[in-house]
Parts: sequence; C-alpha cells; structure tokens
Amino acid sequence: MIMTNILPQIITPISEDACSKLNAGDMILLSGSIFCARDMAHKKFLTAIEAGENLPIDISGKTIFYAAPTPAQNGEAIGVIGPTTSNRMDIYTPQLLDFGMRAMIGKGQRTESVRKAIQKHKAIYLGAIGGVAALTKKSVISAEIVAYQDLGPEAVLRLIIKDMPLIVLIDSHGREFPAKR
Repeated sequence: MIMTNILPQIITPISEDACSKLNAGDMILLSGSIFCARDMAHKKFLTAIEAGENLPIDISGKTIFYAAPTPAQNGEAIGVIGPTTSNRMDIYTPQLLDFGMRAMIGKGQRTESVRKAIQKHKAIYLGAIGGVAALTKKSVISAEIVAYQDLGPEAVLRLIIKDMPLIVLIDSHGREFPAKR
C-alpha cells in the first residue's frame, strides 16, 4: 500500500486563528502573497517606525521571507531563492511584530526575546529548507520590487507563491522545533 501525507495548505494573509492551530514541527504548504526582505530593509523599516513614519509596505498580518534572490533568468519569475539566517533580523523582529507582522520565513534558531514576541503576538516562525534554493524558486509565481529599490538585491519584493513547503519552527504558543531541552 502506498501512503501519502497531504500537508495542510495555508493561504496568506495567515490569520491569528490559523496560527493558533499550527504546532511546532508541523509541515505546511504556503500560498499567497508574501514579502521578501533582509537586514538592510529591516533596518530601514525600524528607522521609519522610530521616526513615526509609515512603512513603504503594510506589514500588518503579513509574512516576511528572509531572503535575497538572484536575478531571474530566461523568463522565470525569480532566480534562486533560499532562506537567510534569521537571527540576523532578531534585533528588529520584536518591533516589527509590535507593528503587526504575522509570520516570518527563514532558517536557524531565534533569540529568546523573539520567541517571546512571537508568543505575545500569536505569530509564527516558519523554516524554509536551506540548500535547495533552486527548488524553492519553483514555488514563486511572480516577484516585483515594492520598496527600497536602492538596496539592489536586498530590495523589498512582493512574491506570489504557491505551495512553498515550510515547517513551523516556533508556533504561536512559543513552542520550538526541535524542542529545546
């Protein structure tokens, strides 16, 4: 007998209710609109917030993928795109969660302050599989620069994705995968 596991499909924007039903270690397929932003964009976000300015994008309830893709080739939507080590964004993350961000996609462990902020805001941290950037790009249907074009490859992109395979690394209850001992 052939057994297949059907992963839950989650559509963005991810609701607080959907977050509450996910557990650390769950695998999902994510579809919809997400933003792609890394270190320099996060720094600019925080500078704007601290200055009382509006962000160039609405992050309330949204998902940010920590990645900087390579340029698209041969009519593709995007070049290879893999997750950036997430702890590089940890100094910005609690404030962005305060500002309404719902989910993050990256790789690696997060600080205790980020884990607590995720739990406080009933958000989630999703892990993308590192080392398979060529495969991840197959989930991207379209990509457009929406902010900070001056940052070149680190400009903020809006991606439309379909069935991006991810794993819940920190759930909205603050539980981590793998569980810390």
